[in-house]
Parts: sequence; C-alpha cells; structure tokens
Amino acid sequence: MTQAELVIPAQDLVGESIVWDDRTGTLAWVDIGGRRIHRLDPATGHHRLWPLGFFPTSIGLRTDGGAILGRTRDVVLWDWGGPFHPLATPEPDLPQNRLNEGRVAPDGSFWVGTMSNNLAPDGSPMAQAGTTGALYRIAPDGTVTRLSEDRFGITNTMVWLDDGRFVIADTLANALYAYDVTPEGLLGARAAFGPPVTRGLPDGSCRDAEGAVWTCRVVGGAAVTRTLPDGTLDRVVELPCSWPTSCTFGGPALDTLFVTSARFTMTPDHLAAHPQEGGLFALRPGVRGQPEPRFAAAP
Repeated sequence: MTQAELVIPAQDLVGESIVWDDRTGTLAWVDIGGRRIHRLDPATGHHRLWPLGFFPTSIGLRTDGGAILGRTRDVVLWDWGGPFHPLATPEPDLPQNRLNEGRVAPDGSFWVGTMSNNLAPDGSPMAQAGTTGALYRIAPDGTVTRLSEDRFGITNTMVWLDDGRFVIADTLANALYAYDVTPEGLLGARAAFGPPVTRGLPDGSCRDAEGAVWTCRVVGGAAVTRTLPDGTLDRVVELPCSWPTSCTFGGPALDTLFVTSARFTMTPDHLAAHPQEGGLFALRPGVRGQPEPRFAAAP
C-alpha cells in the first residue's frame, strides 16, 4: 500500500485532528463543519459517529482513557459518549475568534491554537476578520498560558522535534515555523521550517520515529510532504483527495499513515465527479510513527 487508498468514504465537511489510540487500536478524529466525532477500528471496520450541537475543532487522548476536546470557544473533557466537562476557555474576551488546531504535548499538557472564525452557524464558509490567532497551553488543572505574542491567520500543525523545537503552521501565510522553547516552556525565537512549497497550503501534521514531519497540503494541494528535522523537503506523496487535512501514524506497527480530508467550499459538480473527497485514506510510506502523548487530567 505505497499509494493511498480510501479506508472509508466519511464525506467529512472538514475532517481534522486525527489520532491513533494504541490501547484500543482505533482512530479518532473530528469533522469540524459536520459537527461530529469519528471513532474507527480499521481492523474490524467498526465505526462510531457522535453527532454534536457544536463545532468540534480538535481531539486528543487522556491517560485515564477518555478524550480532551477543543470546541468552538473552549476545551472540555469527554468520555466517549458521556457529558462534556468544561476545562478551559483560552480567549474569553475575543468572541470573534474560535479554536482550531489542538494537540497533546509530550509533557501531558494540551496546546491549542485560535483563529478568526471562518464558519457560519450552518458550517458554511465565512470571511475571516483578520490575523487574530494565538497559541496557548492548557495545563492538566485547566490553567491557560499564552505561549507567544505572535499572531496567526490559521493555526495548524503541532509537532515537537527531538531537539526541543516546536513546529507550527500558519495556513494563511503558507508557512511552517520552528520555535525554540524557553526553559519556562514558552516559545522563543522562530524561524522558517523547510523551503517554500507551492502545492496548496499547510494543514495538519504528524512526525515519524525518525523525527521527520509529515504535513497535509490542503486547498488543492492533494499531497502530504515529509520534511526532515534540518528543514530538507524529503518527499511529496500524491493523494487521491484535493484537500487533505490531518494525518497520524497508526496500525499495530505504527507503519500506516492515515489521512483525513475535507469537502469545504467544493461545488456539487466537483463532488459528483470526485465522491472520495472528505474520506479517510491510508498508505504505508516505509517509516513508522510514535505513540500519541496523553493528557494528564487532574483528579
């Protein structure tokens, strides 16, 4: 399976934030615009869907087996079908913003980015008000810390490199940045990570066991890229979807790259000709991933 294959025709409006749960052998991801959460066992094909009354923006795993979930405005704890328990609201004073990318960090905290809201109440596209996004750390006790004074158009990609740097994307700027992390855990100096890429724009990413960063190229990019820790663009892998959005390594050997995708902004004619858009895809690129960190929720 060196070429990507369709796993399920999920028809996600905006599939995002996919993670592999190595304890249960399942994948979890959100459909932001479709207001739902997926959980899939690729070995059996068992697929659960939770429809929601809000926009879920990201999902991560917890040490106690539950999930941590980014929503439009806040971060909550959730036990796979149970009630939602509020944990933190990063920007209570910025109602024009919403949460976007979120990921559990190696230290057991949850990092989440914001952006100027681009979703109308029905999930359709809406013009953004400006470059107003920021990046935050949510501690296990719910304490919120802003990590940098930098502003972002759309926060995406959260990867921690072996040398301590943190990689994030600003999708609107078509840029990946690597930040030094200070001894206090804040973001210090930043630099461009990797060369300019003209295939679409950067969305979600993950890293493999060799330290390289895999990045989905959304907005027509139809590919994932692999960037080495020194910034070298190692390869571009074609995909049978035009808006790949997020990726993770999974499977028993962590050697399968799973990729979500989106149907956001696509016309009925395009979707009729390309029904696989918004699906979940998989390929084996010849490298392995690493287990996902888990959020250490306070008792």
